[in-house]
Amino acid sequence: MDRSPIRHLMLAIVQEQDVDLAVRGLGVLEVPVIHLSSTGGFLGRRNATLLVGLPAGSEEQVLVELQKSCRQRVEYLAVPLEGAPLPLPTPVPVTVGGATAFTIPVERFEEF
Repeated sequence: MDRSPIRHLMLAIVQEQDVDLAVRGLGVLEVPVIHLSSTGGFLGRRNATLLVGLPAGSEEQVLVELQKSCRQRVEYLAVPLEGAPLPLPTPVPVTVGGATAFTIPVERFEEF
């Protein structure tokens, strides 16, 4: 199989619930994907970091596919009330999910 050379590397952080759909969608685009399990720092939730090899001109297609497959959700985070005599946690809505993507240039790519 003759592939276009990889020119950029996209690091996409997605929620664990969305990773299967995202990897399937990227597979349809025939871009190489590596799935790494990871954990978010703010909420401590499980997520996935996808390493996506991008041939020239494919970045927009990949971003569109990630937007289709990774959705935002509202979760509730328990935050203690300030000034309360007892530490009573109050649920606060936090929007999580979607995808966070970083694209960096690749100087050299080899497969063997």
